[in-house]
Amino acid sequence: MKWDDLDKQPCSLARALSVVGDRWTLVILRDCFLGVRRFDDLEKRLGITRHVLADRLKKLVEHGVLYKTPYQQKPVREEYRLTEKGLALHPVVMALVHWGDQHMADERGAPIVHVHKQCGQFMQPVTVCSCCGEPVTARDIRVEVGSGWQDRSSELIPEKDCC
Repeated sequence: MKWDDLDKQPCSLARALSVVGDRWTLVILRDCFLGVRRFDDLEKRLGITRHVLADRLKKLVEHGVLYKTPYQQKPVREEYRLTEKGLALHPVVMALVHWGDQHMADERGAPIVHVHKQCGQFMQPVTVCSCCGEPVTARDIRVEVGSGWQDRSSELIPEKDCC
């Protein structure tokens, strides 16, 4: 499988990675969720080259994850805002942050914490079943071929559990 062909794979993860699957894109999205919207602010915060930042922002706009809106007219200057498609990535970003807090933080702990506005408590993301509401882990899931599967003879889905 070639990196440039990920968007053509019969796998939703591969297709998603074709849009958001590099480190710069994920930290750009992190900053967008933190309310950073302007090119110069992103460049300064991330220490990223203008070329790479422009490339990643262009791709996110092309794929409908971000949209540009003017904040100044003369000269026209635009900021980047999350679309509904972009906001739908919030659970993904939160899950990666949570993993980083658990497995990559130093002895000082998590660099930032998330507070649920409604109850005021510190929160951690939890994956739950959309039908019964019970928390689920990798051991609680069985994978089956879905209607979007193109090659039903493929061996991509093993018959044994993952763990």
